[in-house]
Amino acid sequence: MTLLSSVVPFLIGWVLIATAGVVYQLFVARIVLGFALAFAFTVVPMYCGEIAETSVRGALGSFLQLFVTIGLLYAYAIGPFVSYVAFAIVCAVPPVVFFACFFVMPESPYHLVKIGKREEAVQALARLRKKSPASVQKEADEIQAAIDDAFRNEAKISDLFKVKANLKALIFTCLLVAFQQCSGINVVLFYMGSIFKAAHSALPDSISTIIVGAVQTATSSITPLICDKLGRRMLLITSGIGEIVSLIALGLYMFLQDVEKSDVSGISWLPIVSLVIFIALYCIGWGPLPWTVMGEMFASNVKSKASGITVSVCWLVSFFITKFANDLQELFGQYLLFWLFAVFCVLSVLFTFFILPETKGKSLQQIQNELSGEHPEIPEFGDSSKQ
Repeated sequence: MTLLSSVVPFLIGWVLIATAGVVYQLFVARIVLGFALAFAFTVVPMYCGEIAETSVRGALGSFLQLFVTIGLLYAYAIGPFVSYVAFAIVCAVPPVVFFACFFVMPESPYHLVKIGKREEAVQALARLRKKSPASVQKEADEIQAAIDDAFRNEAKISDLFKVKANLKALIFTCLLVAFQQCSGINVVLFYMGSIFKAAHSALPDSISTIIVGAVQTATSSITPLICDKLGRRMLLITSGIGEIVSLIALGLYMFLQDVEKSDVSGISWLPIVSLVIFIALYCIGWGPLPWTVMGEMFASNVKSKASGITVSVCWLVSFFITKFANDLQELFGQYLLFWLFAVFCVLSVLFTFFILPETKGKSLQQIQNELSGEHPEIPEFGDSSKQ
């Protein structure tokens, strides 16, 4: 019901945009749409984590980033070719389609058990698993045990900081989303036009943007296929290394062009190739997986509170980076901005390699035990058998 109700602020936001006659109405529209977006980024990972079987939980969670990129490509491909009002109408269509499709989806079995509707939870599980109600009783019992334990330890906000497992999970997920934004993804996307111009691309901006959107969508579709095979940590590290190399290359091109005043015509291809590599590697790892891990790490009694805090941290960091990136560029140069993002990517790789536990193939209880220190060892990459 929370996700279904998010359609209302989405539609209100696009109506305000379509009918705006003064800039302040656009400000209000953006605030309303920001609230709507918070619904999706908070609740979708929770819902996916609660309905998915362990073997496909990572794949299902990583679909969030894939459909974000599909939405961007949808806007990129239509926006340049229709009127302002028509574009707002086109953007209001997906929430309506979502409502029509999602209305028939079952409620989370965890939520149904929590409110005392055990039989409805069994029916929902049977539908989700395509099995008979009798064959999902064991899983229903496990959910019941988890909920009963959660009720015995009913969580307050303070429990996020007092309970070791909760605190570590909150720190890990907040760092993940902070590193996601500190990779500079939004700034890189904002400067797409200037990067293509720096490469003396003959393609119009609208076509260049569509190409980048297609790359985002294509690479985001890879993660659901491999994240439950390779694990979250391996993909995050690979993604981070790719971001580091591409950001250093982008910064180097801008340094040679803007500071050294060198002839860069021989490497005019470098910014476009770096941009494509950066976006492709981001969409494989650091784009989707922080949300996947967020949906996996928290116990059910703190999940909603912790997810809300994590999403708030994500967009707060995004806000400050977006607001001050232009000031930093004017002060130090665009090349140094890209290199600064590369430094954050180095930190993200070190954090993932040395600190972040693997969640692939583990139940919620196993993850909680490891966070509590009962199973402190971090398994080898790709090995879900070592608990």
